[in-house]
Amino acid sequence: MEPMELMEPIKLYTAGIRNSLRLRTFRVQISHHMRKIALTISCIVLFLAASIAQKKTFTYEQLFSRGSGPAPALSKPLPMITGWVDDSHYIEMRKSETDGKSSAFSVDAKTGTAVPYTPPVKEATAVPAGPALAIKDARNQTLSPDKQWAAYTKTDNNLYLYNVSTKSETQVTKDGSETILNGYASWVYYEEILGRGSRYKAFWWSPDSKKLCYMRFDDAQVPVFPIYWSDGQHGKLENTHYPKVGDKNPEVNVGVVHVVQPTQTIWTDFNPKDDQYFGAPIWTPSNELWVQWMNRGQDNLKIYNIDLASGKKAELYDEKQKTWIDLDEAIRAVFLADGKTFIMKSDKDGWENLYLYSSTGQLINQITTGNFWGTSIVRIDEKNKVIYFRARKENSARFDFYKATLNGKTITRLSFGEYSHDQVNLSPNGGYFITTYSNVSTPTTMALVDGKGKLIRELGNSKGADFDNYAIPKVELTRVKSADGLFDLPVVITYPVNFDPTKNILF
Repeated sequence: MEPMELMEPIKLYTAGIRNSLRLRTFRVQISHHMRKIALTISCIVLFLAASIAQKKTFTYEQLFSRGSGPAPALSKPLPMITGWVDDSHYIEMRKSETDGKSSAFSVDAKTGTAVPYTPPVKEATAVPAGPALAIKDARNQTLSPDKQWAAYTKTDNNLYLYNVSTKSETQVTKDGSETILNGYASWVYYEEILGRGSRYKAFWWSPDSKKLCYMRFDDAQVPVFPIYWSDGQHGKLENTHYPKVGDKNPEVNVGVVHVVQPTQTIWTDFNPKDDQYFGAPIWTPSNELWVQWMNRGQDNLKIYNIDLASGKKAELYDEKQKTWIDLDEAIRAVFLADGKTFIMKSDKDGWENLYLYSSTGQLINQITTGNFWGTSIVRIDEKNKVIYFRARKENSARFDFYKATLNGKTITRLSFGEYSHDQVNLSPNGGYFITTYSNVSTPTTMALVDGKGKLIRELGNSKGADFDNYAIPKVELTRVKSADGLFDLPVVITYPVNFDPTKNILF
């Protein structure tokens, strides 16, 4: 609707008041005091009409025509903070007004004083940057941590190793076929367990670059399902081994090869014919291999330590739930530098909490207790025995930033307000953090906060110069009771511009 169209109902309303007052003046002699009231009412209505008229509405071209016509400056970029110099100075990239080039500045967190910053020259490391290898037909080409080897699969569904120094290729497996996939995930693992981000990759390097773990899939008994792709003019039909409810899943083996003997696979001690699932394996910092296993009912997760010489397994962790367990957890265990402990994330108590375990699988203590969800670790400060993390808790529609002691005795919310703190940049020793936050009525804003949760200053917001000049729809967050009455579910309502709650809309 155009601005002039919006004015019509207000003009009519104003005219109605004026006509009514004139008619009364003509028929009935009213007091001077009443004339003042009538004049005041007319002025108020005219002021409101003028205020609404000042708000611009978006044109069709602005909303739907890409690159057509000038776009309103509704938003602007936030400051570009790239890291920290030390615990009290952060690095900000700023553009020069003269030549537009970006330069780094060191900003004092306490005072805001900025000075040009030149990063120190890093010493050369023993690990080379790694070459760009143009290996024909290689899929998911992945360099080892020391950049001396590359692992990949080919369309024959076999796994290969490439020696960067000698430029020689070794075929690790030779039984790849339409139904046998080595290091390349079967569809159900790609879709439900390893995730689409894996791009079907099903092999993992050890930290010391000496071993490679991979999965072997046998899809022979998995039913085929035709999938139509609407690519090109006529599309194509693809037959995929796609298990539906109750169908056979692929038979899976988990194997390990040593780069010095790449053609000899050591198979882990599992029966591939069992009805089971395997999560992504976990390489520990000490180059031990842990394998995640789950039953078909998905209510029992076990983690096994694998003997790399024989493939025998030893149980480390056993979790049972009444419902089911998510096997596709991207980061289930985070190891501490001491090599003796790790932090496990689990929702076994109904919420996503953190637990401290020994490397032998013994529970030391629960770190967080409460209705935490969407929990992600930001940093572990082993020196001070605290952990920083983001999670939803007080309000399910927002993320907050927390600090907890590793012994589980203290949890502190460091973020502020009724905002969702979606990005947090913590200083090296936790003295400050920079948070990027917003809510349904607050454009994305960046602020500096000290290590105790005190707001120091706003660093920038994304509200552009034209933001207040345009009619923006009102957005409201409300709550609706779940059917069982146990939860207040968040609901976002976006109202049309110039919404009138007194009017009924017929569809």
